[in-house]
Amino acid sequence: MSQSPLPQNPEKQPDHDHWLVRPKTIRLLWWIFGGILALTVAGQFFVHFHAYFEVDGWFGFYAAYGFLTCVGMVVGAKLLGFLLKRPDDYYFRETELAPSQLTDKVKTEEGGKDV
Repeated sequence: MSQSPLPQNPEKQPDHDHWLVRPKTIRLLWWIFGGILALTVAGQFFVHFHAYFEVDGWFGFYAAYGFLTCVGMVVGAKLLGFLLKRPDDYYFRETELAPSQLTDKVKTEEGGKDV
């Protein structure tokens, strides 16, 4: 009987992490993406833009605009989350119109004791 080349239980072998979760790879990807972003901003030295307004003719305007827009969307999503957030027991909360069936089941299983 031949052994399988793959490990039977990959969770027990931390040496075989996926390449995208290794700290060295993550650091390398950050440097690569940062370099690509810097090259796209530096590309403005070689490309002539026809600005529609004065502000979009500034050096690095589109990079700054994209970054600030992204930050604005994240902050807006956080604020919207606070506004729309519900408690963890939102669907299991007892009200006057709909008494909880969960507590009734627990009471009958416990022999009528209040839980």
